[in-house]
Amino acid sequence: NDNSNEGIVHSNLPYFSVQFHPEHTAGPEDLECLFDVFLESVKDENRPRISVKDRLTQKLIYESSALITLERPKKVLILGSGGLSIGQAGEFDYSGSQAIKALKEESIQTLLINPNIATVQTSKGMADKVYFLPITPEYVEQVIRSERPE
Repeated sequence: NDNSNEGIVHSNLPYFSVQFHPEHTAGPEDLECLFDVFLESVKDENRPRISVKDRLTQKLIYESSALITLERPKKVLILGSGGLSIGQAGEFDYSGSQAIKALKEESIQTLLINPNIATVQTSKGMADKVYFLPITPEYVEQVIRSERPE
């Protein structure tokens, strides 16, 4: 967990909550398994039980049945949101930051054009290279020719 989605779990009672970022667009059946965890925890209240945290972990672990080999890119270009004014929605900026984090976890070099300088996108250790350029075909093509992202 990179702490992008928040939640709390009671240490010894069957209570927990989770709050997803708006881009998650959770629907009525999305992560329905969380209700199963809650119901199992309530039903087992008076028996020796597994902690809610352990139940959540068991339910949310994904075990792939087939090994899939993908050719990973070495370098990726990310188009940023540019500066946002107070009151503007920052979802694009948030998703760009999450993309950078995910790519870094996979050891993929990140190139960022037109970041919002007031956010974590430009923090030291985030994107490998940052270009403070507008997103126009000419500038983007120039960076692509220079950097050769995959």
